[in-house]
Amino acid sequence: MGGFYAAVVVRGFRRYATYRVATAAGVFTNTVFGLIISYSYIALWDQRPHLGGYSESQALTYVWVGQALLMTMSLMGGGFEDELIERISSGDIAVDLYRPADLQGWWLSADLGRSAFHLLGRGVVPMAVGALVFPLALPGDALTWLVFLVSVLLGAVVSFAVRFLVALSAFWLLDGAGVSQMTWLAGLFFSGMLLPLTVFPGALGEVARALPWAAMLQVPADVLLGRHRGSGAIAALAFQAGWAVALLAAGRVLQTVATRRVVVQGG
Repeated sequence: MGGFYAAVVVRGFRRYATYRVATAAGVFTNTVFGLIISYSYIALWDQRPHLGGYSESQALTYVWVGQALLMTMSLMGGGFEDELIERISSGDIAVDLYRPADLQGWWLSADLGRSAFHLLGRGVVPMAVGALVFPLALPGDALTWLVFLVSVLLGAVVSFAVRFLVALSAFWLLDGAGVSQMTWLAGLFFSGMLLPLTVFPGALGEVARALPWAAMLQVPADVLLGRHRGSGAIAALAFQAGWAVALLAAGRVLQTVATRRVVVQGG
């Protein structure tokens, strides 16, 4: 069965690899926004050196990690959730539930393929441009990069789990577009995409860093910047894994309830 889901991951990767023009446009957009935000950060860090505990080069690195992970984590939507919501609303979900593949496992595998493509297709080039234009604080050891990739994988699972719950809400709301929009707005703010969560003051910062969205950008970025090392890195990965397990379990429970709802309705 593991080979089946691995094939779904590959299929998800290949599906998005066919959109070459869209990928090129996305790379250009991410690069332009990365440049704009970088110069904004330079102006801000000139006035507030070491804001949030970052040097200017670390802050600039954070910007480009954010651009690399924006689509990888689907922080502005555009992932599987829109398609799943449509299938629920149209009733086509009944066909999906009769398939031998588990609904959650299928969509998780497909979304991981999508995430992998966007990390490579839309993340590498903007990061390379950023490294050419600005003095980024990129690590020189392979272990940090490896832990970073593990952190990105865990963040992608958390991202999927949140959006899977959002999509399943369509079983009751019939149209999950509103919930989806509120979720990605919350994700942009609480992931640290607008500003690092370490900049947030007091209780707001503590709450923001404890929410699952922090696992999608703030934690991977800090891992790459070397702010989590040794036991600190293990704790950071455990934080991500904990949210992944909790949210996947919640999705499993909600999926079971939703499936019974379909059966009761005769779908």
